[in-house]
Amino acid sequence: MRLSLVVPAFNEERLIAGTLQRLSAGIEVVERHGGCGELIVCDNNSTDRTAEVARAAGATVVFEPVNQIARARNAGARAASGEWLLFVDADSSPTPQLFEEVLGVVESGQCMGGGCTVTLPGAPLGVRTWVAAWNLTSRTMRWAAGSFLFCEAAVFRAVGGFSEDLYAAEEIDFSRRIKARFPGRDFIILHRHPLATSGRKAELYSAREQLAFVWKMLTAGRRTLRSREACSMWYDGRR
Repeated sequence: MRLSLVVPAFNEERLIAGTLQRLSAGIEVVERHGGCGELIVCDNNSTDRTAEVARAAGATVVFEPVNQIARARNAGARAASGEWLLFVDADSSPTPQLFEEVLGVVESGQCMGGGCTVTLPGAPLGVRTWVAAWNLTSRTMRWAAGSFLFCEAAVFRAVGGFSEDLYAAEEIDFSRRIKARFPGRDFIILHRHPLATSGRKAELYSAREQLAFVWKMLTAGRRTLRSREACSMWYDGRR
């Protein structure tokens, strides 16, 4: 089995080296199972040294000029040669144990894809409560977090990848579409080894800014997700 690890990255020079180091360790897990892996970073129009750091870490770097997470993931997937794709955000730290769990699911032959629960180390209680609520929703609805999502490449292409109409929540949209397209196959959310990811949005954006986004979602719904300006927390470059 060949696994393609796809990392979308916008101005991530500070964190991406550590993420790529952990992904390289994940590839070693794949190799111990008799497979192989490749590491692809999509530089999503960064203005810092993201691409340079990624190349130094041994990653293949592709470029997507339109600053949008869905486009970045899709561009990385187009460059991938693996039978399976694993999308990991540039500020996340998957463990070898999580890779072992993914490979166990893949090797079972029962699953077309999935995700995992997440944890934000060091986050305040309010944020941890929100994360716990998300993890419960994720497992119940079988919605993968965009920070860690895996699937068969053929399945990914069959549903057209991530929707480029959306500037946020594209991973939830993808989870729903893939399950609707292939109702007889499993899409699983792993939970024994949660993904440690950055809680920087809780630090960089005030409660007022976060509540403003929630209010937009409540009042405008999906139209909010179709607006880059409305989803500015993902695109304003604050790091």
